[in-house]
Amino acid sequence: MNCAWVEIPGRIVHGHRVASGLADHQPYGKGTLVLQKPIFAALGLDLSNTHDGTLNVSIRPYRYTGAHPDHRFRQVEWTPFHPPENFSFSRCVVIVGELRHNGWIYSPDPETKKAQFQDRCTVEIIASFISGVRYGDAVIVSLSPSNLARDEHSTETTS
Repeated sequence: MNCAWVEIPGRIVHGHRVASGLADHQPYGKGTLVLQKPIFAALGLDLSNTHDGTLNVSIRPYRYTGAHPDHRFRQVEWTPFHPPENFSFSRCVVIVGELRHNGWIYSPDPETKKAQFQDRCTVEIIASFISGVRYGDAVIVSLSPSNLARDEHSTETTS
């Protein structure tokens, strides 16, 4: 891990459950990540050792900008249900208690994504399955400060 990273307190929040395929109404079978992972692998990002779902973490009063991602993929055709999307991925570490879990901030581009928008201060993290985490749990997200900004619209914190 880069020693210049910052550690931001966060809180586990509800997501749309589309990445994992657990949403009540979604056309993606076992989830978007099951469909996307082989495409991302072909483009150079192997996510085969990660869980087929995202961990949604509010990092309020900060937001992820994706200004300097580790990977950026443009015009990814992964479903017949809508036009191609752009994605960026940035390395991160999720700290739960004393345990550190390497992961990726998964960021579909809002300009090409057609549905399931996240709160500006919520990051979607792809990592190995993390046992025992629950909605509302406090975690720490360690990431590059070059991908982080203080949200000018945010007044509350995650603590």
